[in-house]
Amino acid sequence: MTTTPQAENGLPLDMIIFGGVGDLAMRKLLPALYMAHLHGNLPPATRIISTGRQEFDRGAYLAFVEEHSRSFIAQANFTEEAWQSFLQLLEFVRIDVQQDSMAALAKASRQGAERVFYLATAPSLFTTICDKLAEAGLVDRNARVVLEKPLGRDLASAVEINEAVGKHFEESQIYRIDHYLGKETVQNLMVLRFGNSILEPLWRAPNITSVQITVAEEVGVGSRAGFYDSTGAMRDMVQNHLLQLLCIVAMEPPASLAPDAVRDEKLKVLRSLRRMNLATIARDTVRGQYVRGVRGNQEVPGYLEERNVPADSSTETFVALRAYVDTWRWSKVPFYLRTGKSMQRRSSKIVIEFANPPFPLFPENPAGVANRLVIELQPEEAIKLQLMAKQPGSGMQMQQVALNLDLQSAFSQRRAEAYERLLIDVVRGRLTHFMRRDELEAAWEWAEPIINGWEQLGEKPNAYAAGTWGPPESFALLARDGFSWVE
Repeated sequence: MTTTPQAENGLPLDMIIFGGVGDLAMRKLLPALYMAHLHGNLPPATRIISTGRQEFDRGAYLAFVEEHSRSFIAQANFTEEAWQSFLQLLEFVRIDVQQDSMAALAKASRQGAERVFYLATAPSLFTTICDKLAEAGLVDRNARVVLEKPLGRDLASAVEINEAVGKHFEESQIYRIDHYLGKETVQNLMVLRFGNSILEPLWRAPNITSVQITVAEEVGVGSRAGFYDSTGAMRDMVQNHLLQLLCIVAMEPPASLAPDAVRDEKLKVLRSLRRMNLATIARDTVRGQYVRGVRGNQEVPGYLEERNVPADSSTETFVALRAYVDTWRWSKVPFYLRTGKSMQRRSSKIVIEFANPPFPLFPENPAGVANRLVIELQPEEAIKLQLMAKQPGSGMQMQQVALNLDLQSAFSQRRAEAYERLLIDVVRGRLTHFMRRDELEAAWEWAEPIINGWEQLGEKPNAYAAGTWGPPESFALLARDGFSWVE
């Protein structure tokens, strides 16, 4: 079943946010919806209905939004007139989803409206919410549901959630969101790969010798410690964000940009990932946990010193691993994945490392990487092609220089943030940048044995000082192959 985009069917839109008083709603969802409203990307007949257990009337909820959400809108995009207009779209309905029916929500939602249910709650509530929505008659052919990560703790729980949601929603109505897929540079990677003939002949072994994908976070776990300690970096980041980035780098050209054509190719990559056994888990993966350190001139606490973290926790806050995609295109090319909390700085990037020239024509220059394609996702979004050039002077000394595509200066159009772009996709019925059920389950099929293997090996995570780039073992992982992390 394919739903009709809102812009074409003319129905009013009710955007219903479960967890509408939570951190995600305040920091990301409402600012993204404000921006969509500001730029005319929401239908005129839109209402945003937030739910929660708080005893708010509408006035109290608007005051809460003023206090907790307004500051997350960039000043350059804020006008009082637009903000007040946006607030007129907001409603609040008190619901304890574990105790209450959806009768109050059914009363608040308009008959005949196109409903988008955004489940910004713990995944353990997804089944209950969807069951009760169906009981209240709120699920019809125009309804859509957005599921936030993490979708399960393992394959079995992911299948259970998918089955429960799938009882009431067709697959074409389910939007499993990964905000990394909404980033401009990630979407630009598709164009870079498949819209430019110059790169396609080189996008394979042996022309590419390695691929690095890093998602480094400067902050520690902070207020998320209670959730994070039961999750860890592998479930929180690798199984979803990093594997999705790997898929876009490694996928074959799709037959079209139709959602299933793109997602079919990503699924092939996930199914081609080489499975690990205990020996390869011990050799090719590194777990880390940050200890007290210094960032800038400020001392920062270790993970075990964070509030709500058990004193004997062995949860990993850092993962580095070497993976292989067993296809002709990527035969023997290592993919190095790395993510961590409380690292030296916030940085997300993809590094494509090309082979050195086959003959050293300039032997006086030290051996090293001649060419890299660096795709920076955050804090700035840019694409850099690193080439070798001659240094000025009488000799033939070479130096690496970069050809930069600065997306901010290359285009005059405003670049929407990831959540804004993905929410607009949901409203318009575009599924391309959302995970399909079989993608999610294939990712778990690869990641779960690694998590289980760590438990069998029984080794504690390697310590690394907060404010650094992770444990020394992660550098040794690459050094064994003659590579090093690109910082």
